[in-house]
Amino acid sequence: MNYIGSKLKLSNWIKEEIKKVAGNDLSDKTFCDIFAGTGIVGRVFKSDVRQVIANDFEYYSYVLNRNYIGNHTVIEDAQELIDELNSLPIQYNGFIYQNYCLGSGSGRQYFSDENGKKIDTIRQKIEDWFKNKKIDKDRYFFLLASLLESADKVANTASVYGAFLKKLKKSAQKDLTLEAAEFEINCNSHSIFNEDSNALIKNINGDILYLDPPYNQRQYGANYHMLNTIAEYKYFKPNGKTGLPDYKRSAYCKRGEVVKVFRELIKNAKFKYIFLSYNNEGLMSLDDVKKIFREFGKYDLIETSYQRFKADKTENRNHKADKTVEYLHILEKEKF
Repeated sequence: MNYIGSKLKLSNWIKEEIKKVAGNDLSDKTFCDIFAGTGIVGRVFKSDVRQVIANDFEYYSYVLNRNYIGNHTVIEDAQELIDELNSLPIQYNGFIYQNYCLGSGSGRQYFSDENGKKIDTIRQKIEDWFKNKKIDKDRYFFLLASLLESADKVANTASVYGAFLKKLKKSAQKDLTLEAAEFEINCNSHSIFNEDSNALIKNINGDILYLDPPYNQRQYGANYHMLNTIAEYKYFKPNGKTGLPDYKRSAYCKRGEVVKVFRELIKNAKFKYIFLSYNNEGLMSLDDVKKIFREFGKYDLIETSYQRFKADKTENRNHKADKTVEYLHILEKEKF
């Protein structure tokens, strides 16, 4: 899945740097990714640590993490369920088709008409199976994650869902095929949350805390609202041309609030090692982070450069640089 701020290309570098500080053997450690997004970093630590704690305020992220990290034992009938959902006759003109496909008269074209109807059909069947106890929670989130990933592949957008394209692009013209969102099998159980990070931090503890908060004023609830809409599948009145739901803007996306809320997070964190991924275009400056980290313990900083996310290179964003500098701030907390 194309995702703003994704650490897919940086995940191995992050893992290597964390091991240099926290030790090569992490088998007795609890690793927390409290702004988890699609769960890329948590996934690379899943088999190396005793437990992963993954959290994100966005529900679509919770769904993805509940599958990719929360699920850790074999689902014997996984492919059978996928095949059954793919073979369903298209019979619902549901919420996605009515509000986000051109043929319904909505004026919006996030998906082709047929794909919108298929998303509705599959989503409603998954919910029906869960309510009638045909599937358990592990299967429920496995199937929801599979639907989100598969729908994203045929979405008629330029990587994010802040707007749709006027004409169906080639990938959006393809028929949606539900594919299994495969997860790694291991012997450990993990904890997945869908909470405000600053509230959750007061109720958890561990060894390694990894932080990857929003860098700027873009709100993930707006950029990926379609994924939330499919995942939650609750009725609301879409707003405006793009069909946005009402959403709460994070303090991490507000220049006047981010430093204060970040300091509170660090203050309340009961973890020995804290790592912050943040780039050179973030709302907080290097000095902001340094000042906060040094207040609570031993501080260090490393950096690397990487290719900018493709949705940030469009002309209307006016970015001059093709690459971004990623900082990894490191705190060994003295008291917690």
